[in-house]
Amino acid sequence: MRTRRPPTTALDDQRIPVRAKLAAAWTSFMFLYVYVDILAFFKPGVIDDIEGGIVWEFHISQALLTGFLVTMAIPILMVVLSMTLPARANRVTNLIVASVQVPFAAFNAVGESWTYFYGLGVALEVIVLALILRYAWTWPRVTPSAAGPDRETVRARQRA
Repeated sequence: MRTRRPPTTALDDQRIPVRAKLAAAWTSFMFLYVYVDILAFFKPGVIDDIEGGIVWEFHISQALLTGFLVTMAIPILMVVLSMTLPARANRVTNLIVASVQVPFAAFNAVGESWTYFYGLGVALEVIVLALILRYAWTWPRVTPSAAGPDRETVRARQRA
């Protein structure tokens, strides 16, 4: 005799708000960005160069480290801004910052001898940036009636 299985139910696939998608994507981008840099410490000679006061071909200085901090602060701040800016400013900010980050990410691989490592890192970063651009570009629109009453309607109701 066969036992009857209960019917399979569909999973509740809730819609994720654009703000959450953007914040998650910026967080992912930030982790990729940081881990490529951290894993690069394992390349032979990198630690020796750092101990000698050189990063890539630059002398380690307060200005260099401040520049590094600023470049890392951008995706960190974008996590917060993606969750807090008003929709229109949020969309524009994400489109601009992600667009600027694409060539910047590609620049990080220029001249590197470890093509597979840096190529994969840059490719993953650019994929995440493309997602950010897509999410921001396709931000859902609201029809005026769905957005609620306009100011005149609200004023008219308050007068009544």
